[in-house]
Amino acid sequence: MAVRSEIDSQNIPAHVAVIMDGNGRWAKQKGGLRIFGHQSAITAVRETVEAAAEVGVRYLTLYAFSTENWSRPAHEVMALMQLLVHTIRQETPTLLKNSIRLQAIGQIENLPASCQKELAEAIELTKAGTRTTLLLALSYSGRWDLTQAAQRMAAEVAAGRLLPAQITEQTLAGFLSTAGIPDPELLIRTSGEQRISNFLLWQLAYTELFITDLLWPDFRREHFYDALRAYQQRERRFGKTSEQLTIS
Repeated sequence: MAVRSEIDSQNIPAHVAVIMDGNGRWAKQKGGLRIFGHQSAITAVRETVEAAAEVGVRYLTLYAFSTENWSRPAHEVMALMQLLVHTIRQETPTLLKNSIRLQAIGQIENLPASCQKELAEAIELTKAGTRTTLLLALSYSGRWDLTQAAQRMAAEVAAGRLLPAQITEQTLAGFLSTAGIPDPELLIRTSGEQRISNFLLWQLAYTELFITDLLWPDFRREHFYDALRAYQQRERRFGKTSEQLTIS
């Protein structure tokens, strides 16, 4: 596993996104309920956030709860919401200590009132953080993000404030929930699944993928460093040839 000293400080992705997968399977392997896996994943979140801040990642987006997750058994969803409230309350002092700003994207209005309250308070308390922005994707889906962007653009067109011919890629990006935030350069997915699961569909167009078989509760800062090293060893061409990159 990589150590921090092996990371090239001049080639740090500005934005890293993480699909935190495998909590349920981890719990099953341990002979526990699925919520045990979710509870055990808090350490992985803490170490990942701290590692990202330490190496200079400006934005870290964690896929914490997808729109599709609402279809899980009601008792698991309720337990997850309670855990979310507890975790936000517990981790806010650490975010403040490390100058980490908390934000959230997704259909936040669908969360229980207690979750919305804790989230809003933590966002307000940490808003002065300048080191790293931690973006929680909650009740989020990439298709929802694109749909709401299209709806908002259509409203602007209907009001005469935007002409269809004026809509560009940059225009659309400005209506997404991540407006003003650079697209992720690196996506980390645990548990070995080979898909992006309706996450940041527009934003991941040219993102480097790092997939590990490790289940999320076992993920530690050393594994985050592994992902960064893999990213730094890749050639990002954006449709160009290697020769073109060399010339430029």
